[in-house]
Amino acid sequence: MKTLEGRICLVAGATRGAGRAIACMLGEAGATVYCTGRSTRTQKERGKGPGPFLELDRRPETIEETAEWVTARGGKGIAVRADHTVESEVEALCARILDEHGRLDVLVNDIWGGDELTEFGAPFWKLSLEKGHVLLDRAIWSHIVTSRHAVPLMLNGERGLIVEVTDGDHFGYRGNLFYDLAKMSVIRLAFAMATELRKKRVTALAVTPGFLRSETMLEHFGVTEATWRDGAAKDPNFIASETPYYVARGVAALAADPDVRRKAGRVFSSWDLAKEYGFTDIDGRKPDWAAHFHETYKRVYPVADERAYASWFDGPIDIAFPDFIKDD
Repeated sequence: MKTLEGRICLVAGATRGAGRAIACMLGEAGATVYCTGRSTRTQKERGKGPGPFLELDRRPETIEETAEWVTARGGKGIAVRADHTVESEVEALCARILDEHGRLDVLVNDIWGGDELTEFGAPFWKLSLEKGHVLLDRAIWSHIVTSRHAVPLMLNGERGLIVEVTDGDHFGYRGNLFYDLAKMSVIRLAFAMATELRKKRVTALAVTPGFLRSETMLEHFGVTEATWRDGAAKDPNFIASETPYYVARGVAALAADPDVRRKAGRVFSSWDLAKEYGFTDIDGRKPDWAAHFHETYKRVYPVADERAYASWFDGPIDIAFPDFIKDD
């Protein structure tokens, strides 16, 4: 069903991974989707953000390809190269959307660009501050810049949705100071924007996938989507992984939900959205990363240590709005 026919969407960070899949699923539901990123067929570069980390992007995915996939699935894909850390480029993008359609209905902030900057395994007092600064610019500042210029296009519409894509719906530490700060910050951004939008017809929330079987992760495990189960020999947890389309179907379901406002300011997982809206991953599975994680922990650690586990996990995050926010 074309549940999003006529809706205008912007997926910021649509080159690959969850962003690409979200753009495709919005398109499958009939939406027009602006697909932005920095990798194009003519300019394969990571972008003009601060710092010396401008090496050529060796990955083959491009925003043009994403836009073509959106169109092939029944929507209308529009590729626009934009570095979301550069305000003038975001302003030009939003001016184009306003000129061509007069409004924006759905904004998905999935800009990341931090894989080569994240130093897992190193304590914070040994991390590269230069890399950390660039990561925060790419993964947090870019979201703020994009929302600042895109949300005004949503304020006069019938129903708007802002989706912040994060990693994890819990308070547990994510293994690296800058990575943890980035992923927790976009959840807080969703809450902050939802609070200020409480009297508007725009809902802000966050979503998380589980163990994402992205193009990069498939390459890392030396498998393809057809042979992905072989990756469990390298990491048993990979057997509970999911394709990027799992969380993407969740985003499409949220965008089509007329009562999505009741979810404002909170973070939702792909597995919980699948249970609520009744969809599966594109391979027909219903992976539940939280259930797998809990079960794995209990096998590895004794039951007596559950208090320590609860202290570490301390989640999931479920922020309830005060009554004055719920009441328009």
